[in-house]
Amino acid sequence: MKTGFVTILGKPNVGKSTLINTLVGEKVAIVSPKPQTTRNKILGILNTDGYQIVFVDTPGIHSSKNKLDDFMEKSISDAKKSVDLIVLVLDGSKRIRQEDVEFVKRYDNKNTNAILVISKIDESSFDKLYPQIAPFNELQYIKDIIPISSFKGKNIDVLLEKIKAYIPEGEPFFDEDIYTDKSVKFLVAEIIREKALWLLHDEIPHGIAIEILEFDEKSKLCTISADIICEKKSHKQIIIGKNGQMLKNIGMKARLEIEDLLDKKVMLNLFVKVREDWREDNNFVKDIISD
Repeated sequence: MKTGFVTILGKPNVGKSTLINTLVGEKVAIVSPKPQTTRNKILGILNTDGYQIVFVDTPGIHSSKNKLDDFMEKSISDAKKSVDLIVLVLDGSKRIRQEDVEFVKRYDNKNTNAILVISKIDESSFDKLYPQIAPFNELQYIKDIIPISSFKGKNIDVLLEKIKAYIPEGEPFFDEDIYTDKSVKFLVAEIIREKALWLLHDEIPHGIAIEILEFDEKSKLCTISADIICEKKSHKQIIIGKNGQMLKNIGMKARLEIEDLLDKKVMLNLFVKVREDWREDNNFVKDIISD
């Protein structure tokens, strides 16, 4: 049996969460077009014949501005420790800059097992992509450079075989039917946040959070109540929408996915609460973000 930990690192919106969901075959991390959608370290666990690979999804690497950002940076730092492999992800649909090259070079050393993934190649072309990755061919220790498309499944099997080469022998850390370390309540809160991020587009800044108030699960029905927390009264009105339509839409889309997750009917009650500067409240951030 082989068991190991693999951390996925990269800037915001390069496709880290989509990649982990694709590798694991289950939705363990929410996805949205907004940067920093992932806020903490999330484990996605892949069980195959002879292997258990624990993938660690991390927030996008960025500069800290508040307590929430500090928490996210700590999640990244923790995720880089004691892992068997680091997978560095760059967005192949955008021009690769010198700062991207410098980011990868930081892991080009003999003490770190690292491979480079160029994501979203379905949004680019061979002619555009390959001249840009030429600087990485000169790196001494990062030998594997794998272009992939999580959306189309291209080269995912190649990537997985490369990852397996770095996994050591050992006993599994998790039961074979577990695909994430997060609780059901955490996943429910993240589903609600994902739907809000998609539907609100650019109207609301990154500063929304979900607090589960009630989670009453019975054999055929689960009753859930949750607050969508925002930072300003003007944001509250946008989240609620005209005649409450935006909040209804968020609730409807979230409920359908939560029912798939729980495999039962769900009664979902959503409320909107203003909590100014909640991202600067260290205790609140820990309570709302930690599982």
